[in-house]
Amino acid sequence: MSIYEVKDLCAVLGANSYPGRGIVIGCTEDGKHAAFAYFIMGRSENSRNRVFVEKENELVIYPFDESKVEDPSLIIYSPVKRVWNKWIVTNGDQTDTIEAALLAGECFESALDKREFEPDAPNFTPRISGLIDLENKFRYKLSILKSADEKGSACNRYSFSYEPLKGLGHFIHTYNSDGDPIPTFTGEPERVRIGNDLGEFARGIWESLDQANKIALYVGFIDVKTLRVKTALFNKHAK
Repeated sequence: MSIYEVKDLCAVLGANSYPGRGIVIGCTEDGKHAAFAYFIMGRSENSRNRVFVEKENELVIYPFDESKVEDPSLIIYSPVKRVWNKWIVTNGDQTDTIEAALLAGECFESALDKREFEPDAPNFTPRISGLIDLENKFRYKLSILKSADEKGSACNRYSFSYEPLKGLGHFIHTYNSDGDPIPTFTGEPERVRIGNDLGEFARGIWESLDQANKIALYVGFIDVKTLRVKTALFNKHAK
């Protein structure tokens, strides 16, 4: 197997019942758009009780049924925000940490130095984050913050920086698979194909996610010249 193999994202998702939360960032096949996707999954009633709501320059997660909310601290946040000509995509409230850092003239990595994995022992869910930078030249980054051991004794921080290649995306997710405790994602972000059709790309992801565990999906294509954004949103529950 070539180390440069580019996988079919739908096949990768279809073979994994619980990747958890996932971020895909890359470039469309024609090179005209920066592409991103963010999805959430859940096993508990608290986790499954969520919907995505699109607002100007950001995506927000809300409870579907507010009466059923047990602990909002790790499930309610803004996973996508725009700061100038940069887009932040994360699986937690570190979105706000990165936003504040960028507004203060700091960088993506320095912002995440202030954060660590989630305090949800024994899983210690990693914090995954991405940044699309269209300020001068199209580049993107991914990061994962995860526990150094099974006790949560320390945090290991990994960052990946990419120059875009046509039709190529990188996929990072919180868990390798289902389990108890759930095994944390390991290795580098996976290389996956991205086409030119937003609807096809989004539907493919949504239909490939495990039916019982999927909750919501948000996909965006950003024109690298005009910065116009096209999006697609899927919620398991209608709000």
